[in-house]
This record gives sequence, structure tokens and C-alpha cells, in this order.
Amino acid sequence: MDGKGWNTWGEGAAFGLQNGMAVIPYALLKYYRKLNLSGSEAMLLIHLLSFRQVEGIEFPSLEELQNVTGRSISVIAGELQKLMKEGFISIDGDNDELRDIHYEQYNFSGLYSKLGAYLAEAAQEAAQGKTAGHAQTSRTAGRYSGNPAAAAPGEVEESRNLFSIFEKEFGRPLSPMECETISGWVDQDRYPEELILLALKESVFAGKVHFRYIDRILLEWARNRVKNAQDVKNYSQNFRGR
Repeated sequence: MDGKGWNTWGEGAAFGLQNGMAVIPYALLKYYRKLNLSGSEAMLLIHLLSFRQVEGIEFPSLEELQNVTGRSISVIAGELQKLMKEGFISIDGDNDELRDIHYEQYNFSGLYSKLGAYLAEAAQEAAQGKTAGHAQTSRTAGRYSGNPAAAAPGEVEESRNLFSIFEKEFGRPLSPMECETISGWVDQDRYPEELILLALKESVFAGKVHFRYIDRILLEWARNRVKNAQDVKNYSQNFRGR
């Protein structure tokens, strides 16, 4: 980048900083899906926090929210209603007697409480897992060394750590993107853990141990209503018999 380019970049950065900065809880960015929030709902919370911190607007209008999100007022209203119903935000009202006006503002204590509770629970689980984690992972991973179609559903459902099993099969730590992919299979696509592990084993047997191949297996099974080990077995037999 030449001197002119650096000047342009610097001017843009300076302009952005002069327009203010909002402090967003990192836990919200990292764990919003664990709280069953969609990406747009999490972004709406971020906008509400930003309006308060940067612009001093405690209760932005639907039109103001529409301008920054680019989504329809009806969608925004629906998301706000859900956030209030599930206790992430609430609305406080008060009167300014000096100016004789009534005003409202969003209260984020529910959001902070939920984030705090999740972090405390995660920390407790991590502490408990330090003593038995290694042995449990070895025992759990060992259950899935056979044919995936023959895996017992009860055994598969005992798994509590998909990440550890995937790391064992891949022979390395998972990347953040790979962890996000597994979380998406569970939280968004609603694939049973049993099915995810069976797809992993199919990829191992095929010699194609990578996430794209596993995702294609899961998608193919979903299209054909394959939901458990028996369905996988039946589907495999029908597929080979074609």
C-alpha cells in the first residue's frame, strides 16, 4: 500500500473511531447459539446495546432498528417480542417529573444473567471433567470402532463429547470452524448425535475423513429420512442393491 493508500485508510479509521465505540460482551458473541439465539437475534441485541452506548438512545424505534439491520419492521418486532418473552430483555418505564414526560428504556439484566449462568455452568462442567475426562473419552470413543450401521443406539446416545470423538478420528485438534460446523449440525440442523457419529464412521470407512464429505452424508440421509442406526443399515442395503 502506498502513502496515499495509508492516508486514506487512516482517515477512514479515524472517522470510524470518532463516531464512537460500543462495548459488547464477548460471551454474547461466542455463546449466543448456546442460548438458543439466532444470528439475527444476537445482532439485534448488539444494536440495542450500541444505540444506548454510542448514541444515548435507550429505546430506539422500530424504524431506527430497521435502518441499521435492513430487515422489515414486522420481523424486528417479532424478534423483540421473542427476546422479551424469553427474558433476555425487558422494558422499564419511568416519569421525568421536571419535564413532565414518560420515557421507556430496554433493560439487559436478563441477558447478563443468562450469560453468567451459562458461563458458570460451563466452568463447573470443565472442572468436573478434568478428573474423568480422559478415561471417559477413551471409553466413549471405543464404542464406535465397529461398523456404523451396527452401532447400538443406546451406546451412541451415551456420547457427551462429539468434539473429543472427532478429534480422535482426525488425529488432531479441531479448528474453530470445524467446532462451529459440529455445533451447527446439532443446534441448527437438529441431527441426532447418533447420526453424526455414524456419518463420521462412514467417512472413515470410505477414506474421506473431512467435514465436507460428512456433511454430504448427513444431508443425503436427511433427504431420505434416515434418522437412526437401523435406518442407516436399511438405506445402505437398498443403495448397494440398486
